[in-house]
Amino acid sequence: MEREELAAWLRLSVTPGVGRTAARKLLAAFGLPQAVFAQSVQMLERCVSPAQARALHTLPEGFEDLCARTWAWLHAEDAGPAQGPAHALLSLADAAYPRALLDTEDPPLLLYALGPAEVLQGDPFAQGRCLAMVGSRNPTAQGTENARQFARALHAAGLCIVSGLALGIDAAAHEGALESAAAEAPARAWPATIAVVGTGLDRVYPRRNLELARRIAAQGLIVSEYPLGTPPLAPNFPQRNRIIAGLSRGTLVVEAAPASGSLITARLAAEQGREVFAIPGSIHAPQSRGCHALIRQGAKLVESAQDVLEELRLPAPAAAPAQEQRAPDAPAPAETPESPLLQALGFDPIGLDALLARTGLDAATLQVQLLELELAGSVARLPGGLFQRTGRA
Repeated sequence: MEREELAAWLRLSVTPGVGRTAARKLLAAFGLPQAVFAQSVQMLERCVSPAQARALHTLPEGFEDLCARTWAWLHAEDAGPAQGPAHALLSLADAAYPRALLDTEDPPLLLYALGPAEVLQGDPFAQGRCLAMVGSRNPTAQGTENARQFARALHAAGLCIVSGLALGIDAAAHEGALESAAAEAPARAWPATIAVVGTGLDRVYPRRNLELARRIAAQGLIVSEYPLGTPPLAPNFPQRNRIIAGLSRGTLVVEAAPASGSLITARLAAEQGREVFAIPGSIHAPQSRGCHALIRQGAKLVESAQDVLEELRLPAPAAAPAQEQRAPDAPAPAETPESPLLQALGFDPIGLDALLARTGLDAATLQVQLLELELAGSVARLPGGLFQRTGRA
């Protein structure tokens, strides 16, 4: 992209009062952004309001600085496979713009991308192989494990995992895909996972996921529609959900409260004609109620990665062990002995007093056995003095 072309696309995307819908009308009427800005106010008013037409004839505040910073970011001297992730900026007119997004009602004008040069030069959006995984920012221990293990199995089966780099389920899904990718040899020429963020790509939010973001940029892709310098503004995150859904063949909701933003992603996926999947959970867990609502509305209930693969008509990974095909919270096979304490725990969160009553153990013995199971990864300690058994995907 030449500098004049970049400036025109940037200006169209950041002109105050001119949103994506009006911008697409202008592009349809006049062609590329350079042609839009060559029009008179009177000609522009044939497509947009008088206020929007006047705004298009006024250079946005701080635009020259934004243009210079974006050009420098695109041509950063340290970008490259040996020194760090490469940078790219795709417009609606770019041949590499993801086709799946073009099929949606509201594709972004620009997509900023950060990832390995070989991925950006190949198939950066894993066309036709993306699956969104979203869920609660405050998941249960089982929800986190489900997200990680489902992502591992689905990536191993040939899917690129798309999520939003948020805390909780999003982060666990990215982690699972990266773990699967690390076990591959040779590496694929498309991203292991794609993080769609609600800030400029020169920022990471939340900061707790900074190291995760660095690993995604090394093995996957981080994308945003927002200009460099954009802070984490609350309205941006529901907006980025349409990109998560739009890039993907389907959306898997792992855990979600009734008012979760993940349900926005699922709704957008359904509106775009994409598949919606949901993992059921405990009837006592608030984080499961959103998934149960989706299932009542027609989302496919899934208990294993194989359920998703069958719906998408994809084969299971040839080397996947039999255990990975069981539901993440399914009991172990009958021939595998199970401790009485695990049987007493069940799969719902439970307090110490209830466990004492169920097992008949004294408090000291129970605490020791719980600690042993916790160290083995079979039990998780939850806030409020609760414990929960953690099944494996």
